[in-house]
Amino acid sequence: MQYLDLPAVRQAAGSVHLPGSKSISNRCLLLAGLAAGSTEIRDLLDSDDTAVMLAALKLLGVMIEPGADGALRVVGCAGAFPARQAELFLGNAGTAFRPLAAVLALCGGNYRLSGVPRMHERPINDLVDALRDLGADIRYLGSEGFPPLAIGPGALRVDAPIRVRGDVSSQFLTALLMALPLTGSEAQIEVVGELISKPYIEITLNLMQRFGVRVERDGWQRFTLAGGQRYRSPGVMHVEGDASSASYFLAAGAIGGGPVRVEGVGRASIQGDVRFVDALQAMGAQIVLGDNWIEARAPVSGKLKAFDADFNHIPDAAMTLAVVALFADGPCVLRNIASWRVKETDRIAAMAAELRKLGAIVEEGDDFLRVSPPLRLTPDAVIDTYDDHRMAMCLSLATLGGVALRINDPECVAKTFPGYFGEFANIVR
Repeated sequence: MQYLDLPAVRQAAGSVHLPGSKSISNRCLLLAGLAAGSTEIRDLLDSDDTAVMLAALKLLGVMIEPGADGALRVVGCAGAFPARQAELFLGNAGTAFRPLAAVLALCGGNYRLSGVPRMHERPINDLVDALRDLGADIRYLGSEGFPPLAIGPGALRVDAPIRVRGDVSSQFLTALLMALPLTGSEAQIEVVGELISKPYIEITLNLMQRFGVRVERDGWQRFTLAGGQRYRSPGVMHVEGDASSASYFLAAGAIGGGPVRVEGVGRASIQGDVRFVDALQAMGAQIVLGDNWIEARAPVSGKLKAFDADFNHIPDAAMTLAVVALFADGPCVLRNIASWRVKETDRIAAMAAELRKLGAIVEEGDDFLRVSPPLRLTPDAVIDTYDDHRMAMCLSLATLGGVALRINDPECVAKTFPGYFGEFANIVR
């Protein structure tokens, strides 16, 4: 499908059962593949990003088979992949590419990792430098500092603190944390600079502990893994609904009256993106949380308040707020979002361009976006999505301003939420 025409709507109400979290799904798959024992994973996300992780694990010799009631059974390899040589294509899935690169660098085999052209533009040098300091053998097959990579057996040593930058992507730290237990040695990681997206590291630490590996954390600058720890299957893992995906529907409820309820994530979530509701509440939206659901309604006043806030902790969900800003009572500023520049596309530039098509006045900087909403949204805008699933889902919310839109390349949502547009159509009118 080259494009999708969305009708003008004004109201949103209903409920949505969320697909599984991408961040939890791919971490669970890799940890289950590395663990001793079999793991039954329930409510796993079915998307492009999880498909490439599953395909990679199978090529590495991990046995994966259907379980009962739609679950997936992963037979772990106890820390040593059977395949000592493989070529892996990982699409544009950072949650697959970065952790697998770190794990394979410590496995003693010969591997090649590649992805789509955009993945080859996303920097990985900070992770590679940290792994090389451990003695890993990693070569760049294209541009220096970027995938694709060739990995060979290295002379590994874990006898000094491992230093990694934290201000480009938290996935570099996640990758090191998940890989280091394979050495069996005590290890310490020191984060250089500010660590962004801290809630995603909390997901990593939580899941590692469920698989039997504990990490001691000294603030956000130092992480210590005791020696002798190995991954062990917890038996059954349930994947929460995706909190980032919840943001689109909760925002629809705040804009379009509501109530809109999302099911599968709530106050008991381990995902930092549930804090998206804090931003909606600050704008005046009415939010109610249960352990496994969240409900959003428009403000009692009927108008959302403008905001000026730091969104370093929820960079993915913050994209939704850039579109919600179209419905605020004044200019809105999203700060400390430099990581948008190295995502599936340059999200700061892309979001600025598409919001301008809708009539907004947008100022962009290296790490901020200022959005001044128009008196009326421009109708019949043609929205480009840049092969970025979140651009497509976020911008669909603009139709709640009573304007029709054309979304180019709508199937890019398959990266994390193949059924998004059907679910969105079910709650708007």
